Amino acid sequence: MLFHIFIMMFKYVIGLIFCIGVMGDSLVPDTVLQYDILMRNKLIGSLEVSRKTVGTVTTYQSFTRIKTKLLTPIAVDYKYVVSFDNELLQRANVNIWVNDRPHAETSTSWKNNQYRIVKNKKESNLEDSIDYTTILLYFKEPKHIDYCYSEQDGTMNTIVALGNHSYKKINANGKENLYFYKKGVLHHATIDGGVVSFEMRISE
Repeated sequence: MLFHIFIMMFKYVIGLIFCIGVMGDSLVPDTVLQYDILMRNKLIGSLEVSRKTVGTVTTYQSFTRIKTKLLTPIAVDYKYVVSFDNELLQRANVNIWVNDRPHAETSTSWKNNQYRIVKNKKESNLEDSIDYTTILLYFKEPKHIDYCYSEQDGTMNTIVALGNHSYKKINANGKENLYFYKKGVLHHATIDGGVVSFEMRISE
């Protein structure tokens, strides 16, 4: 009888540990990176980006908050949510707010062997599969990669290796961003954010 009770308690404990493990796995990101946003060497904001993998699905999220003053005070918020399955892009959503008002929105979803891209309510399609996008630039140095997909613009961008672990990304409009890596992770970058341009450095 005591042995039976012990077995039941053991199964309960194992089940509880499993449930806690599953719950923890669903809540805790695998990796979180934080960056300071600077303009003319002045801190104007921050960026946090996370990577979470469950099975074959990896989800990336980034949140950026920038507050500065051009002619008038301006606050810009960026939110990215991007998911890959078996290292292929499945879905991406990008929202941008300016002074707490919606400014731009782009969604990308894989369906029927093509991507459906909706940018500010205008729809287009892309048939090529995508395995590298701009959010991966934080976590994976783009060695031997010539193109990446911009979740924000809904277009393919060109990547040019500059040597010494530095790269230039050129978007469809010819705007250029520069990226610099240490140990395979993005260390700092100069970004043309559309509404504002800034420098980004990993928080030490």
